[in-house]
Amino acid sequence: MFKDSILSAKDMGDDIHDVIIIGSGPAGYTAGLYAARAMLEPLMFAGYMSGGQLMLTSDVENFPGYPQGIGGPEMMMELREQAERFGLKVEDRNVESVDLSERPYKVVVEGETFLTHAIIVSTGAESIWLGAKGEEEQKGRGISTCATCDGAFFRDEEVLVIGGGDSACEEATFLTRFASKVTLLHRRDVFKASTIMYERALNNDKIEIKTFRQIKEWLSDEKGLTGAVIEDPRDGSTSTIAATGAFIAIGHTPITSFLDGQVETDGEGYILHKKHTMTSVEGVFAAGDVVDTRYKQAITAAGMGCQAAMDVEKWLEDNVE
Repeated sequence: MFKDSILSAKDMGDDIHDVIIIGSGPAGYTAGLYAARAMLEPLMFAGYMSGGQLMLTSDVENFPGYPQGIGGPEMMMELREQAERFGLKVEDRNVESVDLSERPYKVVVEGETFLTHAIIVSTGAESIWLGAKGEEEQKGRGISTCATCDGAFFRDEEVLVIGGGDSACEEATFLTRFASKVTLLHRRDVFKASTIMYERALNNDKIEIKTFRQIKEWLSDEKGLTGAVIEDPRDGSTSTIAATGAFIAIGHTPITSFLDGQVETDGEGYILHKKHTMTSVEGVFAAGDVVDTRYKQAITAAGMGCQAAMDVEKWLEDNVE
């Protein structure tokens, strides 16, 4: 099968890239670093909001090599600079679509078409936000979507968790390691969480569960988050609750719409690996949160980016002359 599909770059012209990386963040930049050091001359379309979700994280303390911690945006810029030093070319533009029906593959960016033998998708997943008043201003200043990333910043403080699924119950339980009190807010009285996860939160003395409550407005001062106005969706009545931290756990949406269903995904839209980091399409690889439904950490995304680049290098050796 592979022998029949081997391409000759000479027959296709000089404008075919070995690999195009779509998306940035820890997975994309690490893939770019490894691909560049392998002399693949990778081209990355990082998107208008390059850097991924860590661009909204004020401090990162759990990435190896930073004993004093580092700001999320600063770390992303350092990863980018390191990859660019070895030859990664980065364009801060969004990919509109791809054509994976034949090789070389086509990547369309603002109406311009680029040809490539291989693709690494590292577009990540977007956290679903509430959209409540004052939310934009407090992202990264008290409001987070990752308890594992930011929970330790709220030692002996009162925090909120919003959601009704396993993630919300798990994050609430995790946060009791640090916070003095965790209030779990859910807009209904029926939880999607598994029984074991719900009961674990319910039976934790440091967790208070409030049902029929949703965030209407976030409250803050010059130092950051101070609490929220919460609303009962049944009658619209409101009250206030104090908190210096809040964790929104209502899900993520993988950024895959530009693929237009050409790569196999699961029921939620996350890309599925078929062989190592390769997708259901030969020569198309994926890394980071666009694949990962479990860990969602910068370090695991970076590791998968490394794997994807190494898989691309091997695949090109076997399939492109």
